[in-house]
Amino acid sequence: MAASDPETAQRQIDEIDALSSIYGDDWCVVDEDERIFCIKISDCLEQPKWTLCLQVILPSEYPASAPPIYQLNASWLRGQDYIELTNSLEEIYVKNLGESILYLWVEKIREVLIEKSQSSDAGPNIEKITEEIDEDNEDDYSLEYQPVQEDTIKTLNFVISESQEDELPPINHGNPISDRRSTFQAHLAPIVSPKQVKMVLAKLYENKKIASATHNIYAYRIYCEDKQTYLQDCEDDGETAAGGRLLHLMQILNVRNVLVVVSRWYGGILLGPDRFKHINNCARNILVEYSYTNSAEESSKQLGKNKRVRKDKKRTEH
Repeated sequence: MAASDPETAQRQIDEIDALSSIYGDDWCVVDEDERIFCIKISDCLEQPKWTLCLQVILPSEYPASAPPIYQLNASWLRGQDYIELTNSLEEIYVKNLGESILYLWVEKIREVLIEKSQSSDAGPNIEKITEEIDEDNEDDYSLEYQPVQEDTIKTLNFVISESQEDELPPINHGNPISDRRSTFQAHLAPIVSPKQVKMVLAKLYENKKIASATHNIYAYRIYCEDKQTYLQDCEDDGETAAGGRLLHLMQILNVRNVLVVVSRWYGGILLGPDRFKHINNCARNILVEYSYTNSAEESSKQLGKNKRVRKDKKRTEH
């Protein structure tokens, strides 16, 4: 289903890619052409007691001027519980007109499920619920790709000399993901200024393996306490729109004062849209590993606020 304009279409694509990376196998593409998606939400990762499936259809005008069409699927959800939850979702939409809201919806639903779990010792009094969900959707929630384990590039390790400037932050490196002979690896550094961004990039490019990568996509966000705004920017490095998608992921995760670089070594086989999933997955994994993501509740509150954004340069187009 074609979106009403290229900008709106791209915003939908960026949001879907980010949500797919954040929620992994809980995120399901029901019909990509019709923009129908489903996400399985529960009160906890281990032994969940309360579970709900949110199905959404994204109209061509979303998020600019129309809300998602949604359906809440849970055998226990009825009556006052249903009314209160739908009112909460619609309130979120009204407060964030023109913004991407699916992440806020998911985390609001999770918040409700957690509250129900804490207020009762047992889950819903319907034993078949979990079994039916598992049986009906077992195949739907499988990962869309399996990283190839052989011939992966080993995680790169750097030893930063003590004699180097104190302003150069430590650089961390994530586990590589390989798929059809292409390899992706994320690098992360804590930063507080654009100068440090340049220093980290220069240090990374000293490594011949990274310097020879087909693409080094990066994005960063710096929170300016005095102006309460974000200084942020991104770079595609020849992989069209990859930097913007990476930055969008970081915005949804509400990370600050961090630079993420994702190196891609092209293996000769075109990956299509999968390459963006790998880039975002690499980035998200390293952000989680080094505890840059907020709690779900804090992320929901922060993301709901409209923040002014100041860029230190125009994004480079490729």
